[in-house]
Order: sequence, then C-alpha cells, then structure tokens
Amino acid sequence: MGTIAPSPLTNGQIEGSSKDVNGDVPSVVDQQIKLDAGALFVLKSKGSWLHCAYHLTTSIVAPALLTLPLALSKLGWAGGVVFLVTAAAVTFYSYALLSRVLEHHAARGNRILRFRDMARHVLGPAWGRYCVGPLQFLLCLAVAVASALLAGQTLKAIYLLEKPEGTMKLYEFIIFCGLLIMVLAQVPSFHSLRHLNLLSLSLCLAYSACAAAGSIYVGHSSRAPPRDYSIPGEGKDRLFGVFSAIAIIATTYGSGIIPEIQATVAPPVKGKMFKGLCLCYAVVTSTFFSVAFSGYWAFGNQAQSNILINFFAPDGSLLVPKWFVMMTNIFAIVQIFAVSVVYLQPTNEVLEKFLSDPKEGQYSIRNVIPRIIFRSLVVAFGTLIAAMLPFFGDLVAVIGAFVILPLDFVVPSVMYNITFRSTTSRFTFWINCCIAVVFSGCAVLSCVASIRQVVLDAKNYKLFANV
Repeated sequence: MGTIAPSPLTNGQIEGSSKDVNGDVPSVVDQQIKLDAGALFVLKSKGSWLHCAYHLTTSIVAPALLTLPLALSKLGWAGGVVFLVTAAAVTFYSYALLSRVLEHHAARGNRILRFRDMARHVLGPAWGRYCVGPLQFLLCLAVAVASALLAGQTLKAIYLLEKPEGTMKLYEFIIFCGLLIMVLAQVPSFHSLRHLNLLSLSLCLAYSACAAAGSIYVGHSSRAPPRDYSIPGEGKDRLFGVFSAIAIIATTYGSGIIPEIQATVAPPVKGKMFKGLCLCYAVVTSTFFSVAFSGYWAFGNQAQSNILINFFAPDGSLLVPKWFVMMTNIFAIVQIFAVSVVYLQPTNEVLEKFLSDPKEGQYSIRNVIPRIIFRSLVVAFGTLIAAMLPFFGDLVAVIGAFVILPLDFVVPSVMYNITFRSTTSRFTFWINCCIAVVFSGCAVLSCVASIRQVVLDAKNYKLFANV
C-alpha cells in the first residue's frame, strides 16, 4: 500500500473524502496501521518545510552541475542561457504542479507517498507499474552507480594532487567510496538524513563558489587560455551536440523523487513543499548560473566535462593554487555521498516493504538484519558496475534523456491536467500541454543524440579502465 488512506470498509470511510460517514476525521493511528513497512519506516512524515528544502536541494544540486559550462559550449551564449533559464522555470513549475496534485489528494484523506502510487492513482495501474515505477528505479540505480564513480574519480584526483606518481587504480578508489556509501545507506529513514542534507546544501554552495571563483581567477590571469565562443562541429554533429547539451542540462535539474520528498513532511502538508521549493531554487539558480556562466566565459568551447579539469594547463601544471583545487574536490566528494544516499531512499522503501514486518519495531532484530544485508547488496551492485564501467558518464546522458525529461518535465503537466481537468483554466491546461509535447520531443531527440555519443565512444571502452 502506498497511501495513507483508510479502507472504504474500515470505519465507514468514504473514498475521496477526509471524513467518515459519521463526519469524523480518521485518526493518525487509524492511518498509520494501514501503512506497509516501507512507508512506515523509510518515509516517515515528521519533517518541516526546511527539512523538505534540504532534501530537495540535495536531490537537484549535485557535482553534475560542474558539467554546465560544457553544455553551454555546445549551445553558445544565446542558446545556453535561454535553455538554462527555461529548464529552471519549467522544473520549478513542474515540481510545484506535482506538489499541488499531492496536496489535493491529501486534503481528501488520501495522502500519496510514492511516485509510482501517484502514477497508478492518477494515470492508471499500468502507468505506475510499467512506466513511472521502472523509470524511477532506473534513475535511482543510475545515480547510485554514478555517485560511486564520481566519488572515486574525485578521490583519485585528490590523491594525484598529493602524489603525482601514485600507482593506485581508479577502481580501488571506487570500491573505497562504495564502502563509505554502504555505511551511510544504513541510515534508517529519509527524515534521518535532514542533518546530512543541511551539510550537503552548505557544501554545494561552497564548491560552486569555488568553481566560479576559480574560473574568474583563471580568466583574468596572464595564463588564461584563448577564448573561442563558436559552437564546435558542423552540420549533424553540431545538431547532435545541441541535443546532448539539452540532456546534460535536463539531467542536472532533475530530481525524480518529489513525491517521496513530500512524503517526509509532517501533516498538514499544504504550502510546505512550495516553501521548500523556493529555498531550493534560490540555491539552484545561484549555483547553476554562477558555475555555467563563469566557466563558459573563462574557457569558451574548451570547457571540459568537469570544469575543475580546466584548472590544469595543457602541460599539467595548475592554473590556480593547489590547496584551492584540493579544497573544492573535498567539498564535492562529501556532497556526493549525501546525494547517493538520498537517491537510495526509493529503493530502501521497496526493500523494507517486502522484507520488514511493520508489526515489529523498526530496530528489532527481525527487521534490522534484512535491512543491513539487502541495502548493502544494492550498494555493492552499484559499486561493481561503477568499477567495471568507468565510462558510465556517457550512459548517464542517455538515462537523463530517457528518464529525467519524461519524469520531471512531461509527467507533472499531464498529471495536473488529469487531476484538475474540471477546474483548471484553459490557459493553464494549454501551457501544460505545450510543456508535455515540447519536452517529449526533446526527450526523444536527446536520447538519440546521447546513444549516438555512446556508440562513437565505444572504441575507448574497457572494463575496469583506469581513466
């Protein structure tokens, strides 16, 4: 069961109403006993709007934002700025729509806690089971793999700064980072991550400020590289580059776990998610725009997949102080761990649902042992893939186009139109239709462009490569 909704056969509860036939509101106890172990133990509804903002920020603002200058290099100043701003506006609007739909059902005594349950309730059983649910879990697995890989690459970069002749391989760093994520994965509930996610919010502000400041420093230095703002490639190569850039930006803004985050908010939920979104997007715009604009300004179409790579000259020497690069990488790697654990929560919820007994205590031996074993196995699987396929970054663009664009740009507008079809204004209805159609097309084209890039890079793929 995925909703806090008393059965129609219990206490005379009328479906779609927050009161029973006697006019009484169902008690919290009546609601809680109907929750499965996944909802009861992982998606605890105890947080404030501030906690919601911490979770939202961690789910969106991640070190992937350091790729934004590269995306702008494929779009140019005009296209880059326009799509960066458009993606910010559309995702904020879409997440607000999802929140509004969830609040609508909660006000009627049917609080929905999971994305797949929301899809099943609004779109129909098949959509939740065969579309939204699998897409969300694919996203969560991809983030688990990408987090272990990115953390390993960052840790290796720190290692090589201190020991340039070091012989340790990338997969060794990935395994070490996977072990740390495995420990953090044992945090019992989403709500328990609020302090870690507050630290995550602080760290993303810190490394984004460092990346922007470093770019400006290099851009004004005597060793500044020549800047060329022309869009690279010709013909179809340039066109595919544009849609690859769209996939990168969409992936950076993506969340995919908005219902699960709203599920952590204590009732009443009305208005809390919107306040959390406002704080989150204050962080999003300040970090994304500062890094994207400063990085592209400083390095033009030579911007790398991680703007920190541009802080090294072609001869390998540093263009900024060594301690500065070290500090920035440390901020980034710690935040990566927080991001990975946030995206493990939907998976943890499913594991708890099938493996734990809600009648037993959350910390009983009966529930703790399966929790430790299976959460560890999920992280171990993701770490193994990251170590085997260190080129997984290419695949992330495919997943972003295939998963993030539909879940975060298309589905919210469709769900809102279906839920409020009798009350929504024609203007809102058609705006939502336009968003759904336009970004469905972007998803298809971006997916083709990303797959094409994977095929082009396939010749460089090697298992357990030390890249």
